[in-house]
Amino acid sequence: MLFVLAGFTAFGGLVALLAGAYGLRETRRLAAAGGLAWALVKPAPPGSGRPLLQYETVDGRVLELPSPVPPSRREPLTPGGRVRLSYDPADPRDVILLGRERMGLDRSFIAAGAAVLAVGLVLAAAAL
Repeated sequence: MLFVLAGFTAFGGLVALLAGAYGLRETRRLAAAGGLAWALVKPAPPGSGRPLLQYETVDGRVLELPSPVPPSRREPLTPGGRVRLSYDPADPRDVILLGRERMGLDRSFIAAGAAVLAVGLVLAAAAL
């Protein structure tokens, strides 16, 4: 029974660790090699806490999508304002707001996943 608990714990930790690593890698990739654009901040649609961002890609397409990060007191996204973003040229709906990448969240997932994975491995060792 303890071995099953250890397996689920280790698996959950591994999933969190990999999710954080993937998010961090994607953020770094978009920041380094993505297309740059200025986006117009538009009001949030009803029922959503995230405003819309409207921007034009290098090939002339105009896109409008919800902000990947919510506004905060420290960094509000006021309608009518402009923000700098980086987008994936292959999929311009994949964006990050420069200066608001939230890499701390990805690092937290990595740290928590590693800790839970370690607990799962210790439980597995104790079960043997």
